[in-house]
Amino acid sequence: MNTPIQQAEPKPQKPAPDECCGGGSCCPCVWDEYREKLKQWQLNKIPQQA
Repeated sequence: MNTPIQQAEPKPQKPAPDECCGGGSCCPCVWDEYREKLKQWQLNKIPQQA
């Protein structure tokens, strides 16, 4: 039986130095978004238990 091959999502890239103002007043901060995407990426890498 042929099963479709799932392509792995690429790991999220850290924000470039010029993407963050460093002021701490942006909501959401590019670092907040990065951390959330990274967390989702890590969870998606864990094989699902059958």
